Order: sequence, then C-alpha cells, then structure tokens
Amino acid sequence: MGKDLRWRVLLIVIIVGACLYKIIPPGQKIRLGLDLKGGAHMVLRVNTDDALQLETTTAMERLREALDKAGVTGANLSVVSPTQFNVMNVPPAQEQLFRTAAADEESVFNRGTATGGGYRFTMKPNVAINLKNDAVTQARTTIERRINELGVVEPTIAIQGSNKDELMVQLPGIDNVQHAKDVIGRTGTLELDLVEAGPMGNKEDLLKAHNGQEPSNMKIVRGVESGQAGEAPSTVYYLVRRAPIVTGSDLRNARPTLDENGQPAVSFSLKPEGGRKFARDTGANIGRQLAIVLEDSVHSAPRIDDRIGAEGRIHGGFTQQEAQDLSLILRSGALPARLDYLQEQTVGATLGADSVNAGLLAAVCSLLLVMAFMLVYYRMSGINSVVALVFNLVILLGAMSYVGAVMTLPGIAGFVLTMGVGVDSNVLIFERIKEELAAGKGVRASLDAGFKRVFLTLVDTHISALISAAFLFNFGTGPIRGFATTLFFGLVSNLFTATFVSRTLFNLVLSRRQVTTLSI
Repeated sequence: MGKDLRWRVLLIVIIVGACLYKIIPPGQKIRLGLDLKGGAHMVLRVNTDDALQLETTTAMERLREALDKAGVTGANLSVVSPTQFNVMNVPPAQEQLFRTAAADEESVFNRGTATGGGYRFTMKPNVAINLKNDAVTQARTTIERRINELGVVEPTIAIQGSNKDELMVQLPGIDNVQHAKDVIGRTGTLELDLVEAGPMGNKEDLLKAHNGQEPSNMKIVRGVESGQAGEAPSTVYYLVRRAPIVTGSDLRNARPTLDENGQPAVSFSLKPEGGRKFARDTGANIGRQLAIVLEDSVHSAPRIDDRIGAEGRIHGGFTQQEAQDLSLILRSGALPARLDYLQEQTVGATLGADSVNAGLLAAVCSLLLVMAFMLVYYRMSGINSVVALVFNLVILLGAMSYVGAVMTLPGIAGFVLTMGVGVDSNVLIFERIKEELAAGKGVRASLDAGFKRVFLTLVDTHISALISAAFLFNFGTGPIRGFATTLFFGLVSNLFTATFVSRTLFNLVLSRRQVTTLSI
C-alpha cells in the first residue's frame, strides 16, 4: 500500500469514525422536528393596529407637549382611530404658533380639516405600511428570543398569511404548551412612573384634587394591595405620570433573585442612558413613590429614599416560576402588539414515533433494494457502491448531528432521495469504466479514466442541486427547510463518497494483487 493510499484510507476512517461517534448511542444527538418528536403548532396574528395606535398616541402626546411649550392654550387633542388624531379649539390668535409646533409631526402625518372644525392628523400610508411590517418582524424576533430562553430545541417561527401579519410557531418536544403560550403572549411592557396620588380604592377619590377630571399628562393605573392575614387582596388605583422615567427599552438585563425577606423577586439593570435618567429623576423626587408598572398594572410602589442608579429590583409576591418568567420576558423585550391565537395543534409523541417508524421502514427498504440492484447488475464491483452508499448515509447523519440540524419527516424523504443520487453517481462512474474496458484499456487505466472524466459531470450536477436546496431553505418554511437541509448534506457527502471513497476502495483492492479483469 502506497503512502498516498494510506493517507486516503486514514482520512476516510477518521471522517466515518467521527460521524459514527455522533449517531451511535449514547452519542446520538440527531434532533427531531415537530412531526417526528411531537410538540406544539400554533398560528398567531399580530394586531398591527396596536403599533399604529401607539405611534399615533405618542405623536399626539408629543404635539401636546410642544403646544404647551409654545404657549398654545385651550386646544383639545384626541385619538379617533389607530392612524388619526384630532386637534380641536385652537384659538385663532394662536394659529401660527400651532402650525409651527405641529411642523415636526407633519413628516409622519398629513394635516387636514376635521369634521366640525379643527385639524385631523392622518398617518401617511407608507409610514403605516412600514410600521405594520416592523411590528410583525419585531414580534417574530421577540417570540424567538423568548422561546430560545425556554430551552426549546430548533423552534420554527415564520411569517405567513395574505397580509403577512401571521406567525407560524412550531415548538418540537415541548411538554407544557400552556406555559409556553403564557410566556409567548405576554406583552412584557415595563414602566417606572412617578406616583401623583394613591393608592386608593376607587378612581373618584384619586381625581378629587383635579376636579374629577384625569389630567392630560397623567393616567390611572390599576394595582393590587395585599390585605391583612386571611383577607383577600384588594384592587387599588394609582394616578401616575403619563411620561415614564424609564421603560423596558432602557433595560440591559433582568434576572430572578431574592428580596430582603428571602422571597422571589426580579433584579434588573439599565443601559447607561437609562441609568442616568433614573438616577437624575429619583434623586430629584426623594420621598415620593415610584410605581413599577408591568403590563399596565402596578406591581409595587416603593418610596424613593435615596438616589437610585442603574440597578433595581421588582418584588410583588412572585412565585419562583413567575420570577423566572418575568425575567425572561423583560430580557426578550416587549411585544409591539397583542397576539391572537388563530390555530393551535398539539402533535403527540405517539404520532411522532409512528412517523419515525414509518420513515425508517421506508429508508431501510429503499436501501436494501438499491443494494440488491447494484450487486446484481455490477456483480463484485457492486460491493464498492454499497460500501460507498453506507458511508454516505453515515456522513450525512453525522454532519447533521454536528451542526444541530433537525430531522423532519420531509427530511427522511430527502434521506431516501440521497440514496438515489448516490446510486446515480456510481452508475455514471461504472458505466464510464465499462466503456473504457470495452475500448481495450487495462483495469487501472479504465478506473483512472472513468473517475476523471465523470468527476466534472458530478460536480456540475451536485452544484445545480445544491443551488436548488439553498433556494428551498431560504424561501421555504419548516417542512420544506427540513427537506432542503437533508438534501444539502446528502449532496455534499455523496460527492465525497462517490469520487473519493469509491476510488479509494478500488485502489485498495488493486494494491493487494495483480488484477487483469474487473467484475463490473
């Protein structure tokens, strides 16, 4: 055996051995998709109007502050739809001040005349489309971060629907579907607001100091107050500043912890700019209450005893699981809009096992039939193709294990297709070798010519198929991607086994004895 042949054999042994290590128990780490492992399949719709409403409300509040600074008095501002708000009763003498103050909002809103006088600001169509698209994309990203932190292996989250406002979510192997839904669907908004009044048992008492009207720069937020031992918690209300000191977008991190009484709590840290704002505003309001508002509900309202920096803690009767979930939700960011569940389906583990068994049976039957054909048609040389085919499948499974790719039911179809491609490659090579032998060339010369002249053809066909697999993976959803993934690794491993492994096996046989004929 020559030095070159020894290195070729050693390389094959290393590659096949490394792949066997990954796929033979206890090293088996091939991940199964939803259709094979069981889990949850959900379709959710993103309420994109929420994102439009938020932008409209924010713009209206910015204009309200601008009018106050400009000295415009008496104007009434109100939201009339997710994309429109009205400004009524602008004093004629202050018309020019109003136009100047409203100029910044006209980059996003068209200003027109409202019914009954006044002005109506309508969001520009291109801005509304962009906001809707951004809301769906942000929702997808946020859900993906939350699911990843839940520990779900290889979830599938894809945008779909005629309006591109639906999300298809597949969670393979998940046990507690309801818990996953709770974590996915929570909006996760966080605000730290200064308390102007409260807590009080009813809204009327809160507004007594304001003539029974909610001030434009304040809002009423519901909270829960723990009662005495044996008493049920009671609902209370707070009047807080509408503009929060910091929000969830200022968060850098959040993690579960314990408070001074050893009870579950959530510790958080702020980004540099958020920390500076928090320190400035808490330092200027020592002695006042700070409401920690989670999803429009006050969890606690501690007294500010000193200037607070970039670190803080939220407590409020959490269980350990609730503290962990809240930390996860705050870290992943708030959802830009509410989610509606359009479809929910649970794939049981039994159904997944049946799919695995059916797929394996199909793969084994295909493999045996292919092997039988090669042995009958090409006789002893067929053993070469059978060994190359087995190595091909071992390398395919090992490569998928190493990169963490998911095996799906369509992926098993790709697995079977790989066998066909592998056999096709061997048939091309063997037929070329037969032509060279028929032309009167020797065995070694025929083998060399057969592999060399077919190599470029195989490279061309495999690259064409790889391009198709890339498009399937890029534009397809879960099942299609599973097929494309298996096909990709199958094509790469087949090119290696059909040319490198198969030729090495022939050379290995020829190196041991003088061969004048080839059983092909």
